[in-house]
Amino acid sequence: MNYTAIQELQSSLKGQLLLPENENYEQARQLWNGAVKHKPAVIILPETVEDVQAAINFATAQQLPFSVRGGGHDWAGRSLNEGGVVINLQKLKNIYIDPAEKVAIVQGGITGAELIAAAEPHGLVAVTGSIGVVGFTGLTLGGGYGPLSPSFGLAVDNVLSAEIVLADGSVITASETEHADLFWAIRGGGGNFGVVVSMTVRLHTVRPLLTGLIMFPWSEAETVFKAYARIMPTAPDELALFAGMMHTPDGNPAMFLNPVWYGDEAKGEEQMSALKQLGNPFMVQVAPMKYSDLLGMFDAHVVNGLHYTAQTRSLAELDDDAIAAIIKSVAEVTSPLSLINIHHFHGAPSRVPLNSTAFGLRKSHFMMEFISAYAPEDVANDAAHRQWAHNLSASVSKQAIPGGYPNILGPDEHEQIAQSYGTNLTKLQQIKHQYDPTNLFKGISIPR
Repeated sequence: MNYTAIQELQSSLKGQLLLPENENYEQARQLWNGAVKHKPAVIILPETVEDVQAAINFATAQQLPFSVRGGGHDWAGRSLNEGGVVINLQKLKNIYIDPAEKVAIVQGGITGAELIAAAEPHGLVAVTGSIGVVGFTGLTLGGGYGPLSPSFGLAVDNVLSAEIVLADGSVITASETEHADLFWAIRGGGGNFGVVVSMTVRLHTVRPLLTGLIMFPWSEAETVFKAYARIMPTAPDELALFAGMMHTPDGNPAMFLNPVWYGDEAKGEEQMSALKQLGNPFMVQVAPMKYSDLLGMFDAHVVNGLHYTAQTRSLAELDDDAIAAIIKSVAEVTSPLSLINIHHFHGAPSRVPLNSTAFGLRKSHFMMEFISAYAPEDVANDAAHRQWAHNLSASVSKQAIPGGYPNILGPDEHEQIAQSYGTNLTKLQQIKHQYDPTNLFKGISIPR
């Protein structure tokens, strides 16, 4: 490590530069997944675009690994590296709301909850993921399934432009009219082309929102899953309905439905009443709610420091074999912290032409997340916990659509990665080579 170069970099920054011996280094290094132990040589907390440029130029000149930490919720830990340079975007927090144009300009360190908090006073809402504490930019660039997706598209479908620092240190704006090829690529291709320091995103007028949680005994899981599979292919745009397994405080598995109705309240009440009749729920908490409160519902399940492994599969149909595989896996689950979450993709995002963005799957499907979570002190069973998620993924692989959701796919899932962009892959690879020929940026995986 060239310490003269580090000193020169530090003197040029408006933001902060941290070395392993510095007091705030560990806090800046922390990720959601406590299993990731990489220790970068330098962590930079930029406050300006010029700081980002300086960090990239430094990493390139010193031939060091480089990565970008936004919200820090990529379970695979790609926002850290060993012995290289990390940009932590936690100080790039500016948000500008234009209520007349219904747009927001957000910097790269913003979370979904922070964007919603800024938009709500104007009677506006943004398409985000389901968890408020997750970084907005990283989630969005890889796709961004969320509660408002059936109504307004994926989060990435609502991006209007992006300010990006490229591998050569230059700053450009990508939109439909400027660097349109790059704009196409970042919408689904993730942070593989540069550091997105800000984005302009479309906002939407707030409507009534009815949501909550319906919990069923796990003994009714087969019945409720079959009903869920039957209902969703014809679900209206106003309804997002998440289903899956989580454990109750006593450690027992339970089937959950997390409905989100975004529209006419009377119709929403009818939908909720029908969902309650799918079994014999032991808990029903459904009520009108602000979107900001909805995003906070599951924050307690996204605790920093636990160890995580995740797998994903997408199915055109949630058939009887897939449901049987899920139920069997829960009988074999290795940790009461593990969970299964299923999103159904329908409505607005399914009407976006496949070739209009790099996102590789636009037909109706069930996107499944299998998350193995366990306490750090349970390292003796690390392999078993990881294997549980892998086994469940493998058990539904025959029914699955080739590929998977890039935001969740780990870097070692080579077969799924190769197919996850579908017919958009060749164009995506060409644009990657054009803008980042040395592969400085390694966001979600793109086959080389």
